Amino acid sequence: MLFDSHAHINNESFSEEERQALIQKIEASKLDYVMDIGFNLESSAMAAKHARELPWCYAAVGCHPHDTKDMDEMQLLMLKGLAKKDKVQAIGEIGLDFHYDYSERDVQRYWFREQIKLANELKMPIVIHSREADQEVMDILKEEGAFSQERKGWFPARYDGSGDARVLLHCFSGSRELGEQYVKLGATISVAGPVTYKNNRKTVSVVEALPIEVLLVETDSPYLTPEPFRGKRNIPPYVEYTAKKVAEIKEMELEMVVEKTCENAKRFFDIKE
Repeated sequence: MLFDSHAHINNESFSEEERQALIQKIEASKLDYVMDIGFNLESSAMAAKHARELPWCYAAVGCHPHDTKDMDEMQLLMLKGLAKKDKVQAIGEIGLDFHYDYSERDVQRYWFREQIKLANELKMPIVIHSREADQEVMDILKEEGAFSQERKGWFPARYDGSGDARVLLHCFSGSRELGEQYVKLGATISVAGPVTYKNNRKTVSVVEALPIEVLLVETDSPYLTPEPFRGKRNIPPYVEYTAKKVAEIKEMELEMVVEKTCENAKRFFDIKE
């Protein structure tokens, strides 16, 4: 029941031959589900194609903050069209990245807001990228109604009866306190390979603090390879090592963590099967 909730089979660094080899590795692994996450129009179209062709694959479509410099209204309309395709389950990944500033910050902010509006219009889950922009990301999400009671009303309540905003903080690198704030607002938290890194006490404390019912696991492949493969290109089957670390931190059986995080991801992305 392993579910890699965030991967980039659509990554532009892969040749088509490498991509097909990767797909074969996934199909030979323990993985049951992979979310192929768009980061611009081209990759979003490819993710939608993979979702259509591969039974274990689902897609999210959106424009990453790095790529918003090339975004325009026509592309937004095309993303909207892709979002309506079968097995496209979310808008993402969208957000702010003030570490690299590959796109001007005001441009990032504008298209982040426009894509939240799109997700609200379509009543779809949102996958968030946030780097060195924690407060602004939260502020914009609040201002655009991502945690509104109206939005929570579109989705079933969570395990404890609280509202589920279907907002996912992907590859969460924030503090324990920030993670707790997001969960109270109705968000879900996903952890990736860095939780396995020796000195990453910060993410370990987030996993310790939050209930398993609001956690997902991911690879963000081909990036952020977990131990013991750090330094190599990441692949979706390596999500098992992130799940193992979560099980260790939470003192749970691996099978239970795999089952719960898969159940959480299927619920978040509204995957019925």
